[in-house]
Amino acid sequence: MPIDPDTKNWTWVLERACPDCGFDSSAVRYEDIPELIRADIERWVAVLDRDDVAVRPDDSTWSALEYAAHVRDVHRIFRTRLALVLAEHDPEFANWDQDATALAENYNEQNAAVVAAELADAAAALADAFAAVPPGDRQRTGRRSDGSNFSVESLAAYYIHDPIHHLWDVRG
Repeated sequence: MPIDPDTKNWTWVLERACPDCGFDSSAVRYEDIPELIRADIERWVAVLDRDDVAVRPDDSTWSALEYAAHVRDVHRIFRTRLALVLAEHDPEFANWDQDATALAENYNEQNAAVVAAELADAAAALADAFAAVPPGDRQRTGRRSDGSNFSVESLAAYYIHDPIHHLWDVRG
């Protein structure tokens, strides 16, 4: 059963702390982001080891498995976006409909152990990719089709809220 899509523009997380999870992307140094990514891997693996991982808490909320599959894909999408920003001059990112992907990929029917391994690999690869960006390239830019512009630094800060917030969603 599909969940109502989240249509909020979450770029406000670049300016202030999230009132839900409490994480403040605006206070995070770029240099700390790779370690924040790595620190969350084991927490997500633990979430995916739960007996009730595929149980939705209610009809309007993803299960922990669905959130984890989404986070895995967020790691992948942002690694692609980072590579694009580093390879091209001010590229426009391809649109990604996270809700359509969740349905098309049957997130809640995926194997939790496989999702855990894929999430860990994708997170580690993104952490390494962010860590490898030289300071002189961190102001390179890219943009979404909605007009939101990102430097490598703001892309990283925007991104890091997502996996941390979703751990809060599943109380990881």
